[in-house]
Amino acid sequence: MMRAGPSQEEIRKHNLGTLLRHVHLGGPTSRAELTSLMGLNRSTIMALTADLTAAGLVREELPRDTGRAGRPSLVVRPETARVYVLAFEVGVDRLAAARIGLGGVILDRREIVRERGPFDMGQVVGTLAGFARQMRRRTRDDTVCVGAAAAFCGAVRKSDGLVRSGPNIGAEEVPLAEELSRRLQLGLPVSVGNDANLGALAEHTRGVGMDCRDLVYLHGDVGIGGGVIVNGQLLGGHGGYGGEVGHMIVNPDGRPCGCGSRGCLEAEVGERALMEHAGRYGEGRGRDGVRDVVDAADRGDVVAQGALQRVGGWLGLGVANLVNIFNPEMVIFGGMLREIYLGSAAQVRSRIATGTLAATREHVRLRTSTLGDDATLMGAAEMAFARVLADPLEALSRVAN
Repeated sequence: MMRAGPSQEEIRKHNLGTLLRHVHLGGPTSRAELTSLMGLNRSTIMALTADLTAAGLVREELPRDTGRAGRPSLVVRPETARVYVLAFEVGVDRLAAARIGLGGVILDRREIVRERGPFDMGQVVGTLAGFARQMRRRTRDDTVCVGAAAAFCGAVRKSDGLVRSGPNIGAEEVPLAEELSRRLQLGLPVSVGNDANLGALAEHTRGVGMDCRDLVYLHGDVGIGGGVIVNGQLLGGHGGYGGEVGHMIVNPDGRPCGCGSRGCLEAEVGERALMEHAGRYGEGRGRDGVRDVVDAADRGDVVAQGALQRVGGWLGLGVANLVNIFNPEMVIFGGMLREIYLGSAAQVRSRIATGTLAATREHVRLRTSTLGDDATLMGAAEMAFARVLADPLEALSRVAN
């Protein structure tokens, strides 16, 4: 039986979402540019922008300075101050929340240090919900929240946001999405994703990897996580656990890992390994501790230099494996790995040069995150915006009602 083609309403929904996505990711865009980008005629673009304007998702205005003769094309801008999502991060050392407007602008932000120790879901969710209430109280009456999502430092089940494991934070089988939804009382489902996966999404859509269709993002916290973008799409895996590159074994007889194995990339490159090799374990922790080691190496401390060279060698081996497997155009180092990579770039590049196929490494670029500590929050925001970008008018009508 022949499948019927898309209906006019399906085409309209798709076009509305595509136009809104262009403006959301690309910023203010003229009608003429949208006509070219979408391959539609001017009257169709005008009708689509009118619908989105009426819904309060975009606005149209004259360009500030065209420098050209003739009637200028109206510019379509996202309603950043009016339409927003709530983004959260649960990290080993911090809890963070942000109100992020359409267009990817951070409008408000909260953060607190999380003391390491047993995971207390009530305390974590209570803190995040409190942040959300504070930020929402500061909004105008005409603003609308269209989604919420959280980045978590562990393995998260895609179907329902259940945290299956977070060994570095002491969390197992935690219904984080369900509890956040209950406490926030937004009338919206809350999505939860792995922090490194969401960091990869953010760097691909708004960071240093914007022009790359294939990239690997490596995120360092206490442990090591990774996110993989393949042909422009996040590689999630069957249950949502794809990209757990921190538990790729690089040294079978190596250091014990929190996952129960030995010699994982996380065990050989993570915070504890670096601090112990530098003779500083117990003196500092977190990103400040890692930065202290890198700074000491820059000042000529031979022990710190040796520690960076050692973890850099294992990091390079892990990256070499990923380059061979995924053939990315770019590998991005985020979180504390930004500092570790910058302090051990020679070792990383040497491992890649000797441990990869020439064809897979010839075009790969190594870069550090441009979104910095906000990468995972920005990725959570993109996850939260997904529903309104897929069907703008329907998603907005559900929120309004």
